[in-house]
Amino acid sequence: MTSVLDLAPALPVVPVVVIEEAADAVPLARALVAGGLPLIEVTLRTPAALDAVRAVAAEVPGAVVGAGTVVSAAGVAAAVGAGARFLVSPGWTERLLGALRESGVPFLPGVSTASEVVALLERGVRDMKFFPAEAAGGVPYLKSLAGPLPEARFCPTGGVSLASAPAYLALPNVGCVGGTWMLPPAALAARDWPRVEALARDAAALRAPSPASGAPSTSSGALDPES
Repeated sequence: MTSVLDLAPALPVVPVVVIEEAADAVPLARALVAGGLPLIEVTLRTPAALDAVRAVAAEVPGAVVGAGTVVSAAGVAAAVGAGARFLVSPGWTERLLGALRESGVPFLPGVSTASEVVALLERGVRDMKFFPAEAAGGVPYLKSLAGPLPEARFCPTGGVSLASAPAYLALPNVGCVGGTWMLPPAALAARDWPRVEALARDAAALRAPSPASGAPSTSSGALDPES
């Protein structure tokens, strides 16, 4: 099965979206796609989430919409039924992992410890969400996992910012990062989609620090709340 990390391998950032009003889903997704971030995770944290996934899947052809905060077999079925093309969970159990496998779409189960990583590798899963990234040890922790567990790949999410993302992306075991800094609450409340598009463009321009320079490259000094 295709991995979430292979759906858009050139993209450094997956925006993690919380939709309060389903009507905002399509213009928000269009802004993210226009800014260069077509892989969009809509979290199942609000009553509007499934309608948002459904609308983006139907009306934004350039978007690859997925569902996050998937924590049950029922949530897996509901998300896939709404049109989610990938699934992300903050953690995993045997029952949830079974439902994710049976869904037929790529998935990222969440981990925060070496034991959880080893358990997933034993089950044939090598691509994972590292959550909550900053609280669970951040860049130093993932760097320490690369030696003994080189086959595991991660999408760190949780506290990742525009400033910290390049350090994560420089790690050999990180395929992308998840974040919300391109979705500031003030811009969402004002439905300032051009602002979202501009911040998405900054995020899409992120790259790991060059070995020669060691300095992160961004296109502007956008604010970076947290993911």
